[in-house]
Amino acid sequence: MTHRRLLLFKWLIVFIPPVTVVMSHTLLGSLRGHPIDMHAESLLLAFPILVLTYIFAETMFRVLGRLQAEALAREQDVLTMSAVMQERERLSRELHDGVAQLVAYLLLRLDTIKELVEADRHQEAEAELERLRGVADEIYEDIRESITGLRTNVSERGLICALRDYVDQFEERHQILVSLQADDAADQLPPLAAFQLFRLVQEALTNIRKHAAAPEATVTLTSNGPDRLSIVIADDGQGFIPGSQKNSKARPLGLTSMRERVEALGGTFQVNSRPGSGTQVTATIRIPRPRRGTRRENGHAALATPPG
Repeated sequence: MTHRRLLLFKWLIVFIPPVTVVMSHTLLGSLRGHPIDMHAESLLLAFPILVLTYIFAETMFRVLGRLQAEALAREQDVLTMSAVMQERERLSRELHDGVAQLVAYLLLRLDTIKELVEADRHQEAEAELERLRGVADEIYEDIRESITGLRTNVSERGLICALRDYVDQFEERHQILVSLQADDAADQLPPLAAFQLFRLVQEALTNIRKHAAAPEATVTLTSNGPDRLSIVIADDGQGFIPGSQKNSKARPLGLTSMRERVEALGGTFQVNSRPGSGTQVTATIRIPRPRRGTRRENGHAALATPPG
């Protein structure tokens, strides 16, 4: 609609001056009693005015078009930088609330093991070491998940292809069967939106791995109307009570991060779960259409590698 209005405005600029000249000369000729002669002069004068006006309008609108394209490109750069900063903030929260706390616990238990060894309580020390092995494995998995998410180039490979590869790796590493179903509409997303949804699915599967004790999970991306996309990640695990005090420290970071990603895309986010009945995470976003003049190929470049 905006493009049509600009086009209409352009042609009004072109035709109004010569039409005004013709009408003025015709009216003046009628008042003087020479309407035919003045009408011929008006037409001769209107033609060069029409040509000059068209050249002026065409030049002006080309300049405006370039300025608009540059403004849109700058806006896209700002959005990309904002997404990078948000991703860094999320990563710092993951490291602080996840890895850093596990490392602190690891160091504390190492002191306990030292005391047990000094007290010749070797059996208890071995049991502590076995527990710490599990903590070290969890730290390793968390770090590897973060690196995988940041290094996956969704813009080049497409969201569906990137998700299929990730799901295959997830199944192989964690022995959790994951079924992926996706419409072609998922590959119509701009790079920033595709990256956010990839990380959303990754964080949801990480929550399943760490908390759900589920043997199977499903990831479904389906179009919901011409410009809406629904993402559903479900598992058949132990479930929990969303928002309850008992579970307030179990999954807050992952759910908060997922909600932020969806809301940044102008979408809605919902978690449905009950103890013993599994968990379903649902997100619905609008499929943004890329505007002319934006540099889509650069929109994801800053997110294709770990921020540094």
